[in-house]
Amino acid sequence: MSNHYYTQKPTVAHDLHTIEEQLRGRKFTFVTDAGVFSKKGVDYGSKVLIEAMELPVDARVLDVGCGYGPIGLAAAALVPEGHVTMVDINERAVELAKQNAVRNQISNVEIKQSDRLAEVMGSRYDVVLTNPPIRAGKEVVHSIFEQAYEVLKPGGSLWVIIQKKQGAPSAFAKLESLFSKVKELGKDKGYRILKAEK
Repeated sequence: MSNHYYTQKPTVAHDLHTIEEQLRGRKFTFVTDAGVFSKKGVDYGSKVLIEAMELPVDARVLDVGCGYGPIGLAAAALVPEGHVTMVDINERAVELAKQNAVRNQISNVEIKQSDRLAEVMGSRYDVVLTNPPIRAGKEVVHSIFEQAYEVLKPGGSLWVIIQKKQGAPSAFAKLESLFSKVKELGKDKGYRILKAEK
């Protein structure tokens, strides 16, 4: 698992790339690297979540498993009066996300290394966003849901993008065991957008 994106310190050799993506009507430039998730371009699931997410302009948002930053930075651009915290276990991803925030002139963000939500459990958020690390296993993914419930304010919402074949039905069931209201907002090429309200 050492060269896998769900690891604290990737050991694979660096292979930096610069990519451009149009997200929610804005052009973003991202630097990516080997040892991080979806290094060659923003993955389809993240794009589906970015296009679907609904965020109040003053929301406090948490992006769990931020990678090099596409979901969290797109969210930050949508909440000019709000703030986005971005966390990832992977130190290489965190460093890239910090660079990409500067590169895209986004300042209403805080980016930190964290195993799941460990470093932010004392904070409270209006919205939690996640494209969960499926390869890390169901136990990790479900613990992200549990911790997200804890950090959400009453009335807050967790948005999850997950493929049906990678556990969407069990994810939905887990969310239903935690949250008062869970719904599937849409599906796109096998991806499901799940929204759970506290």
